[in-house]
Amino acid sequence: MKNSVLKGALGALAVAGIAVVAKKAIQRKRFLKGVFEEYGIKEKSPFGLADKIREMSDEDYQQLKGKFKHEFASKCCRRDDRKENFVEA
Repeated sequence: MKNSVLKGALGALAVAGIAVVAKKAIQRKRFLKGVFEEYGIKEKSPFGLADKIREMSDEDYQQLKGKFKHEFASKCCRRDDRKENFVEA
């Protein structure tokens, strides 16, 4: 009996984990689709994005780079939060 309860609990935990990963993947896919639409990239591949980056001005490139950094940055160990907590002497 204990093994079946344990297997059920682990199964439920696995399903919840897969759901969280799938949700994150869908959010990132939606973000990339928005970037492709915003910049008018017709080829939906990394090569199309690279071609568009080559054509961009430095200002547009920095703006796009900032969007990607903000979207794909790790949410767990933010270094900028730690810097704000320190008080300079």
